[in-house]
Amino acid sequence: MAADPADPAAYDPADHDPVVVRDAEDFGVYARTGGWTFALKVARSVRPGGQPAEGAAARKVSARAFAALAGCSPERVMRYYKAWDMAADDGLVPQFEVLEPGADIELPDADVWLSYYTSRNSASSMRGQAISAAAEAEGIRPTKALEVAENPTALRAAILADPGTAEAARGALLDRMKEDPALQTELARAIARTDDLKKAVASEAKVADRIGYVRQIVENGQIRTPAGQTVDAPAEVRAEAERHLSLIDELDDSEEAGEWAGEAYESVRGLVAKAVEEDPALRVQERRTRFYSSLQKATKVFEELTLDEVMEEEIYEEDMLQRLEALQEAIGSCIAALRKAAPTAP
Repeated sequence: MAADPADPAAYDPADHDPVVVRDAEDFGVYARTGGWTFALKVARSVRPGGQPAEGAAARKVSARAFAALAGCSPERVMRYYKAWDMAADDGLVPQFEVLEPGADIELPDADVWLSYYTSRNSASSMRGQAISAAAEAEGIRPTKALEVAENPTALRAAILADPGTAEAARGALLDRMKEDPALQTELARAIARTDDLKKAVASEAKVADRIGYVRQIVENGQIRTPAGQTVDAPAEVRAEAERHLSLIDELDDSEEAGEWAGEAYESVRGLVAKAVEEDPALRVQERRTRFYSSLQKATKVFEELTLDEVMEEEIYEEDMLQRLEALQEAIGSCIAALRKAAPTAP
C-alpha cells in the first residue's frame, strides 16, 4: 500500500538531503513561533549594560556585542529584548534571569508575537506615548496600537477591504473631530470638493432636520407652523410625533432612517396644517404672519435696488419701467384692499 502524501510520517528525513531537512525543520519552528524564535536567542544571550554579571549571566553579552556578532544594530536587538520583557511581565514567557545561553523552551504561538513587538522605537516618543495612553484607555495592549500607527499603508488597506475596520475608523475619526478643529476643516473641505459626498451630506442633513422637527414636538411640546409661529402642540399632533419617533429610535444603526423620517415629517406636518386651519384664531395669525413675512422680503428686495446706477450707467430698458409700473399697480391694489379690510373707526 502506497504511503499517504498528506501524512507527515510518510516522509523519512533519512531519505532526503540533510541541508534540505535542516531548512525544513528551521522553517517549521519559525512558522509555529515567528519572532519568538529570535527573541529567545536574545533573551537567553543578552545582558544589557548595567546589569550584574553573576552566575549564568556572566556568560551573556551586551546588546551591542550581540548586535556586532549578529551583524545588525543594537537598537534592533533591544526591540526583541523589550518584546520579551513585556511578554515575561504578562507571564507568557520566563524572565531573563532564569534563561541561560543555549536554553530551549516551549514558545508562544507566532500570532501573539506582533502584540509585543514594534519595529520602531515609537513607544518612547510623545506620539507613541499618546498612542499608548489611548490604547490603554480602550483596554487594548499599547503595542497593538503602536504597530498599526507605524504602518499606515496596512491600515489603509484594511479600511478599504474590510467594512468592520472602516466602521471602526469612522467612529474614531468622529470622536477625534470633537477635539480637533483642524481635522474638522480638512474633512469638511474634502467633502465639499467631492460631489457624491456633498450630495450624501445634504441628504443626511435633510433627514436629520426632519427627525429634529418631530423630536422637538415630543420633547418641547410645541409645534412650528408653516409660517414660522411656535405654539403649543395639540394632543393629536404630539401623540403622532411620539409614535413616529419611537419607530425611528428603534432602528438599528445599519438601517436607513431616510424613508422613516420622511413619513414621520409628512404625517406630523399634515396634522400641524390641519390644526392651524381648525383653530380660527391661529389660522388668522398664521395668515397675518405669512403676509408680514412676504411683505418684509419684498421690501428688502426693493430697497436693494441700486437706483444710482440707472443714472450713471446706460442700463435702462423699457421692460424695467413696465415691470415697475405693474408693481406699482399691484401695490396700489394691495393698499386699497387693506384699507377696505381695516376696522371702521368709531
